[in-house]
Amino acid sequence: MKMDNAFYVDPASLAGGLTLWWNSEIKLPVLQHDKNFIDTIISINGEDEWFGTFIYAPPYENEKQEFWERLGTLQTDNNVKWCIIGDTNIKTSPNEKYGGSPFNHNNAKWYFEFLERSYLMEIQSKGGAYTWSNQRRGGGNL
Repeated sequence: MKMDNAFYVDPASLAGGLTLWWNSEIKLPVLQHDKNFIDTIISINGEDEWFGTFIYAPPYENEKQEFWERLGTLQTDNNVKWCIIGDTNIKTSPNEKYGGSPFNHNNAKWYFEFLERSYLMEIQSKGGAYTWSNQRRGGGNL
């Protein structure tokens, strides 16, 4: 991949871990990190700086509210653009849920409250509904 720089957050036992790679055209000091995020300020080829936070939100119900509240404390300058990239591990409507435990409205509530407090908006992705696929055709494609 020809990346000159890397930052790692070690996994906790067998779970988690985050890695971020970038090349020398990008100035990317890491401001803070924990098991679910790497928070940076980014400048590409000397352009304006912006906050970049790379996340893997907790999949566990009992950790979600605390995660969104903590993430909301990272933004310290409302005049600098902020982009959050990664896996939110959030289903924002019952239509995104199939099988298993019932849809949890609180998870979506905490996520949307975070977006509102932080003056952020979700950019919808195009393509598949998920970032992974079992490579089956038609209705069997999960």
